[in-house]
Amino acid sequence: QVQLVESGGGLVQAGGSLRLSCAASGRGFSMNRMGWYRQAPGKQRELVAGITSGGSTNYADSVKGRFTISRDNAKNTVYLQMNSLEPEDTGVYYCNLDARVWGVSSNFWGQGTQVTVSS
Repeated sequence: QVQLVESGGGLVQAGGSLRLSCAASGRGFSMNRMGWYRQAPGKQRELVAGITSGGSTNYADSVKGRFTISRDNAKNTVYLQMNSLEPEDTGVYYCNLDARVWGVSSNFWGQGTQVTVSS
């Protein structure tokens, strides 16, 4: 099994910044694509940003130019730098990992971290 631990959420005013981190731990795994998703109250979970093992990235249109996803493979960690935050960015942010665990493809979710942007 692989565990994902997220950190960095909190309360921030509109226009502010936050940096989320997600660290993966476990045995016998290799990381492929990693992503950040968010879920606002009453809405479906949506993709915010993704990054492949080679470093290619993709973003939701709503966050392009404001958010940056990155990864440190040596630390098994993915980051989400969020700038110019807007109240619409409020939600629970979840880390997601596509991995191979002892050679078997698997998908994992973190427990989520709350991001609240006040106007």
